[in-house]
Amino acid sequence: MMLLERRGQLELMARALRLARDGHGSQVLVSGPLGSGRSALLHAVPIEGMLVLRAGGALLEQDHAFGVVRQLFDPVLADAGPEARTEWLTGAAGVVFTDDVTDDVPETALQGLTALIELISADEPVLLLIDDLQWVDDPSLRWLTRLARRLETMRVLVVATVREGDAGADRPLVTDLRSCSADVVRPAPLSAAAVATLIREHTGRNPAADLVGACHQASGGNPMFVTAMVPELTDADSVPTLRPAQLRDRLGHCLRAQTDAVRAFARATAVLGERTDVELIGHLAGLDSIGRSAAMRTLHRLGLLAAPGSPAFTHVVVRDAVEASMAVPEREELAVRAVRLLHDAGHPAEQVAALLLGTTARHDTWAIEVLRSAADVAMRRGSAETAARYLRRALLEASPDGEDRARLLVDLAIAERRFDAASSVRHICYAVPLIRSVRDRAAAVVHIAPTQLVPSAGPVRELIEQIARDLGDPVELTGGDRELALWLEARLRYLPQPGAAHLADSVHRLGEAVEQNLLETSAGRELILVLLREVMLAVGAPAAEVAKLGGMVLDREPAAATHVHTAVPLAVLSLVAADSLTQVEGWLDLALDRARGQQLVVEQALIRAEQALVYAHGGRAEEARDAASEALDLVALDWGGGNLTAAAALAGVALELRDTGLAARLLALWPAGEEHTCEAAIRRMVQGLTLDRDDERALEYFTESGRLLDRGGWRNPVLFSWRLTAALLSSRTGDLDTALALAHEARDQAVAWGAPSGIGRALRTLGQLTPGNEGVELLREAAAVLEDSGHRLEHAKSVLRLATRLRDDGEPAVELFHQAGELARRAGAAWLIGDTSGERDHVVTLTKSEERVARMAVAGHTNQEIAGLLRVTTRAVEKHLTSCFRKLHIRRRSELSAALALHAPMTARNV
Repeated sequence: MMLLERRGQLELMARALRLARDGHGSQVLVSGPLGSGRSALLHAVPIEGMLVLRAGGALLEQDHAFGVVRQLFDPVLADAGPEARTEWLTGAAGVVFTDDVTDDVPETALQGLTALIELISADEPVLLLIDDLQWVDDPSLRWLTRLARRLETMRVLVVATVREGDAGADRPLVTDLRSCSADVVRPAPLSAAAVATLIREHTGRNPAADLVGACHQASGGNPMFVTAMVPELTDADSVPTLRPAQLRDRLGHCLRAQTDAVRAFARATAVLGERTDVELIGHLAGLDSIGRSAAMRTLHRLGLLAAPGSPAFTHVVVRDAVEASMAVPEREELAVRAVRLLHDAGHPAEQVAALLLGTTARHDTWAIEVLRSAADVAMRRGSAETAARYLRRALLEASPDGEDRARLLVDLAIAERRFDAASSVRHICYAVPLIRSVRDRAAAVVHIAPTQLVPSAGPVRELIEQIARDLGDPVELTGGDRELALWLEARLRYLPQPGAAHLADSVHRLGEAVEQNLLETSAGRELILVLLREVMLAVGAPAAEVAKLGGMVLDREPAAATHVHTAVPLAVLSLVAADSLTQVEGWLDLALDRARGQQLVVEQALIRAEQALVYAHGGRAEEARDAASEALDLVALDWGGGNLTAAAALAGVALELRDTGLAARLLALWPAGEEHTCEAAIRRMVQGLTLDRDDERALEYFTESGRLLDRGGWRNPVLFSWRLTAALLSSRTGDLDTALALAHEARDQAVAWGAPSGIGRALRTLGQLTPGNEGVELLREAAAVLEDSGHRLEHAKSVLRLATRLRDDGEPAVELFHQAGELARRAGAAWLIGDTSGERDHVVTLTKSEERVARMAVAGHTNQEIAGLLRVTTRAVEKHLTSCFRKLHIRRRSELSAALALHAPMTARNV
């Protein structure tokens, strides 16, 4: 390692060396905490013109009498001639070099050693370098103290190091020797500039300022800490969590050398935590106030505690070293005692629970209550996963088949539904058989939100059906029992029961629910939302009625961040399908603000997914992409559980915007495994979207998706309108009859539903496929319908399609092209159309090479990789991409996928 910022100390030693050569010897002591660079400084002492004798103390060799003296003199004896060696060994000092030497040697032996070093220095000045005085044996220390008192008239310099805080450093013999030192050197911590130099030496490049600052702060400038951390540095954020194994081992070795009291305090601190009152730590360590204070002083002097009166370790790796020094049974026994100590002292539940997590021993029932209380606190601050850990530990304390276990399982399920819907449902199912009361069983089951149920969950359906039968007919129930019955009904009706009779029943039950004023109860609103979803998907009522009723529900629901774990997202889907976006947009904005204020990451992701769908159906393409991207960046969505609604919303965004990049990202995150009908249908559509240049295969995917959606009762023409895409794909593959049939079906469904966006898109597709004036009139009608719909992007696309058709027929279309351009810009989709200043400049035309390069860039290839695959220069790739950016009116590579998604329709593929 480079020796940095030690010039003053080295100059001091150089002066001492010059004086020693002139017969004025002295002793220099290098003192400092663990890792401060004492040994490095010792090795850097200039030795020119000196006979160097080296030795080092060792913890396990303290009982070896004159061990350090032998280290100093043995090499000299080995190199001396036979006569000199015989003379030295037969003199007064000879007894020191025998195998059976003991601590009890005559004073003449020490005098003989001093005479011996004086004799050696007569021929050549001597430099004694001694490391770790704190571990030097007592006889050697006695002689070194005697020598130090005579150095002033000798050609001898002694440079020794001692580690501050070590128990051995406070021995009387070491204290006596230290008092004889002419100079005491204490290496200062390294500055940030020195830390930067060390990082640069290791990496070969200048480090970022934030990385240097983080490393300097975490290490405190301690050279040992810095050098251990440098090889593992990646970025500033990771520095506080670095745990170099080499550093941990060095710290462990230091701890083993300390007294029982010091080790006990360090271990108690590691178990209880650094924020615990020092008196409590001392109590766990078995120390009184005097012993506690002494232990803290020692640990601070060693550089292991940040401050003399604080139990805070200087670095996380110090805690690791302390933990590693304890055997598993010892750690368990100490943790059990600590748990009881904290509990009896009335400490916060989470502090006690955190310790309980690390123990396996059974406790009394108080442990369950502590863990449940801690879980409640964690849930209130939005940390559901932490709450779940507490509750899983509490299950170890519970009876195997009692209601106490059932209550814990229900609490665990409530926490898990925020991040693991499948486990949440499973734990409710485990809890129900342990609950005696029918009412309590029903209360447990309703913690499963309707959106957590998947159609394949047969056992769950049977469980809910049985509880509903046991509870009784909702009509005959009152009060809380009636609410429970409605909640159970909502869950049963969410599970698919295809068929016209079921749809008619849902429509009838929805009317009943409104007449019975169920809007005014939480359970009633949930039932209405489930029924509304069924009616919306199957087009069992006009869009206007669905929008009105969905809005009434939303008016009565608070815009809570946690609405994503209830049935409320069904209202968002229904309102989007009905083109009723204004109310839901403001409601979601408020919910997102609350999620951010409470730092609820999962909830933020799910709300952003809902917003993305709203923006996409409102024609706000860029906002939709930003929201979808943020949702995916925040958290990986659970397609098969409680987040299916949000994940399906993101799929809807990709399909709505024809965004192949978003589609590819969704597919990459889509877990393998069994899929239910609707999930499989959505996946087929997303897969078909990515096959932009393979019309036949894409058509197969969309057709299969359509069959699955029809089987599941999903016929809504706004959400996942597969028929329109299949119609255009059929046309491009030469099957115009099938294309027209699908387009007519889509129009009929859209008219029956009544949402302007669905009608307008269906008319546009039908007009695109219909030749002559009839097709033109259909396109005009599409533009007129969409003009008042609020769907800017769909309106822009319809006007553009009409303008293109008129131009191709030789009719004037300049004004329409201008109008399409303005609409596209207002929708945040300027790349939809190029320069609209003239009839012939309205279409974005990419060359085949440009389009090939652009699509490879969207697929994630770098410019260099594209150049290699196409066997062209990187300069050629850059020119193609620059041309694409200019033609598509975009500025960043990240916008390329979206622009290409709408480039294909403009070049006579499909809009």
